[in-house]
Amino acid sequence: MIFDKFRLDGQTALVTGGTRGIGLGIAHALGEAGARLVISSKTPKPDAIDGLKNAGYQVDYTEAEMADPEAPGALIDQALDIGRLDILVNNAGIAVGGDTESFPVEDYRRLMAINLDAVFLTCQAALGPMRRQKAGVILNIGSISGYISNVPQRQVAYNASKAAVHMLTKSLASDYASENIRVNAIAPGYIVTDMTQGGLDNPEWAAIWNGMTPLGRPGVVEEVAAAALFLCSPASSYMTGEVMVIDGGYTLR
Repeated sequence: MIFDKFRLDGQTALVTGGTRGIGLGIAHALGEAGARLVISSKTPKPDAIDGLKNAGYQVDYTEAEMADPEAPGALIDQALDIGRLDILVNNAGIAVGGDTESFPVEDYRRLMAINLDAVFLTCQAALGPMRRQKAGVILNIGSISGYISNVPQRQVAYNASKAAVHMLTKSLASDYASENIRVNAIAPGYIVTDMTQGGLDNPEWAAIWNGMTPLGRPGVVEEVAAAALFLCSPASSYMTGEVMVIDGGYTLR
């Protein structure tokens, strides 16, 4: 049956930044499909983990500061302690905006450390075990900000970090396709999460964001999570190196 292609029974999935927003939605989707979950976040959110467990999923949680270059390797080791690592979802990220000429260098360094460096280092740590088992799936969360310059907010550093994630995804996919390791990304548009709520609550910003989106509204987490399940499952077995845009048509205009 075609729906069996979406099942992840017996597989272990690591989701960084998995206790809120898009990451939590993806965790629920993968858990519902049968995956055992390893979830990380900077700040513990017991309610989110309890919600996953109460849904009947197998869940292990670890606190991780992704700006720490030691964190990615430690997370991969934890997943391997369970048995193996089949799926890696690099979701953890931050958004910081402001005028480039006055943008604090410490904010720039932290943003890049989390949005780009941690993605690279976590992929790097995952490649060894995935190559040994001759299979693996990596899903990176990019953004439409990797394709376009958002308005009215100014966020040069964030945009640059997400564009880099897109190319990292494509390059890894090319390098490791022959070893049965697939690497894809999702580029969400404006999705209702804690990260975007401030902008959505701003009447000026919300009017511009929704007005530039052909569907006329922000997306919801479940609309991204469904695509993530597809890209992490055998249903997408002939896809690698793709950046799937989920933006209500924003980048069409």
